[in-house]
Amino acid sequence: MSHDARAWVWDHSRSKGTARMVLTLIADRCLDLRCVAYASVPTLMKRANASRTAVRDAIDKLIASGELVQLDGRKGPRGETYYQLPAAARFLAERATDEDRNPTPQGDRIPTPPGPESDPADPLERGPDTSPRGRISTPGGSGFRPGGGTDSGPQNSREPKVNGKSSSSLLTPATEWQVDDEAHAWLGQQGHLARLGEHGLRAADEKWRAYRATWPPRPAAAWAADWRAWITNERPADHGRRHLRGIPGGGTPTRAPGMTRSEEHMAALLAALDEPNGTE
Repeated sequence: MSHDARAWVWDHSRSKGTARMVLTLIADRCLDLRCVAYASVPTLMKRANASRTAVRDAIDKLIASGELVQLDGRKGPRGETYYQLPAAARFLAERATDEDRNPTPQGDRIPTPPGPESDPADPLERGPDTSPRGRISTPGGSGFRPGGGTDSGPQNSREPKVNGKSSSSLLTPATEWQVDDEAHAWLGQQGHLARLGEHGLRAADEKWRAYRATWPPRPAAAWAADWRAWITNERPADHGRRHLRGIPGGGTPTRAPGMTRSEEHMAALLAALDEPNGTE
């Protein structure tokens, strides 16, 4: 059935560019004449080789054109969004009615070649929410929904996680990279949380993102390694600072007329040496 829905996109859809590719990918997941399928934005990004903004804009255009409808109140096994291709569903329903009225003679029937074009969708990608007839058995709004939203989890084991170890092929800018649970655990294990404190860690993270903002997108694992190296080299705000101009006991030396800054610093050092320390 996915072949019929995909063929409708190729032959009848008015969409163009990325929108046409996204519609084809969704149609490829349809299992019956209703042309209903679920998909996540990260999956569409990876398979269309497009950015998140491009995929979202494509979906908005398809919905505005009426060739795609978002089904509210229904989620996939990992929180994916359900869509329907209404025009494709009407076309396939009308064709099925015509075939029932005018059946093709047995001798003239063209057999459908085997292979991925005629086979149903991969059972690994169908998930637990579909029955053998393509009937949706998961109640609306149920199923596992990750804390990061519908775009944070993969649809099956062969698709990448957004910010996990298997996302090496998904490039993101540094400003969108998120500190995960593993990085938080590393901060405590290495003592960086106690050394810098919450305020210091937040300031170090902001400096890192500002410095890396102009860098090209990289895999999440690369950003994680770079971020850890940055945090390791970060020092507290008052680490190692000494005010040479301060005189033991308080106060600031007054610069004599005609004294240069270097001579002033030397006078402060001599005054510190002359200060009694109790060991004389």
